[in-house]
Amino acid sequence: MKRLLYPLIACALVTIVPFLLTFENGQNIVRGLFGYEYFALLLLIVFVKERLTKVGLSLRELLRSSKQSLLRFALWSFALLLCILAFIWVAWVDLQNLLAIKGWNTGWYGVLPFVTSALAIAMVWQLKPFKFSAICFILFVALILHLEANNQYAAQPLAQFPSIDYLERIAPQPPQRKEMSEDFRKKYTVTDSVTITRDYIDTTCNNVVILVESWGVPLEIQRFEKQLSAFNGIKTVAGIHNRMYSRTRTAEREDLIYAIHRDSTGRDTTFLPKVFNGIGYKTTFLFGGDSLEHWRYKYIKNIGFSDAIYGKLLDDGNRLNDLQMIVKVDSILADTAQKHFITWTTADTKFPMAEFPNIYYSDVNSIDSAYNAKINSTLEKVAALARKHPETRFIIQGDHNPILSPIAFQEKFYKRWVPYVVLN
Repeated sequence: MKRLLYPLIACALVTIVPFLLTFENGQNIVRGLFGYEYFALLLLIVFVKERLTKVGLSLRELLRSSKQSLLRFALWSFALLLCILAFIWVAWVDLQNLLAIKGWNTGWYGVLPFVTSALAIAMVWQLKPFKFSAICFILFVALILHLEANNQYAAQPLAQFPSIDYLERIAPQPPQRKEMSEDFRKKYTVTDSVTITRDYIDTTCNNVVILVESWGVPLEIQRFEKQLSAFNGIKTVAGIHNRMYSRTRTAEREDLIYAIHRDSTGRDTTFLPKVFNGIGYKTTFLFGGDSLEHWRYKYIKNIGFSDAIYGKLLDDGNRLNDLQMIVKVDSILADTAQKHFITWTTADTKFPMAEFPNIYYSDVNSIDSAYNAKINSTLEKVAALARKHPETRFIIQGDHNPILSPIAFQEKFYKRWVPYVVLN
């Protein structure tokens, strides 16, 4: 039992001592109880040391040994030295990872890896080794236990992996995409609300709710402002809100929620089309693609629209473009005999684009140029429609940031943050 217990105690010593000596009240550092690499190296040190002693036990016997025995002794000696140096290196890297988190210099902490490594190796030096196959099995079981424990309670992992933490620390860091920058927060309303449509609908006039495919918030605020410039001259409210899921079908339903009811029988949702149906509006959903896409023919009907207009797929497999769909929206608004509640999901900026069928390996600059031209074109067409119908309330939102595209292009946008614009 002590053949396992001693290495565990030794590697826990090397792992925890630097953490305790650099501890500060209020710090938030998640750290394992024992170093997995320390554990593996200690088992290997004991194993290699045993092999070394079997080759030569004394200098006199070593000098009398054959060249083959001398070669084996040299190889096992080199392996032992390599394991010990690797152990010290991992301990040093582990310390540097901790200090880097805090922004501290090494200073006197630099002696810790050497002291703790010496103590750990001394603790296991006289242990009887496991067979190499047993070492592999023990390490496999330890890894599985760590992963399962981490899945159950991530706040306190069992194992620490200093080398992996080091590689992650020195690797080029992608841009921060989860939290909106202060530039955006100072200029625009930034909210987690999912009730944008409900908050801005107007039951005294026509309402057009537009979901713009792949319209995410760019990291560069200047790019966002250029997009919004399409709406210059129109009474506008602009902001940014968060999507829980990066899915068009989820956004289509989420934006149309009026109320969620919970009682003893379960949960039910009332959608805006049903509310507008009840006050005499004609409710229409439009999409330039086939109704089979995302099974819209099922859930759009369940949401409560009185009419749904889909674009037949053309011979080349393309959808009806946004300009063609705007003509249809315009023709509905031309009917002044009654009020309308219209929802339209655009399609021009849907990924993967027809020009770039290879989702992740197309030229980023070419995709960026094409996307920029298409999104600006769609927004300008929507703005022109809003100017033509100033008595109609327009609520425009993105469904998700651009996905199904090269990572370098995705990294130009915040994750799950989308714009919303209210016109008229």
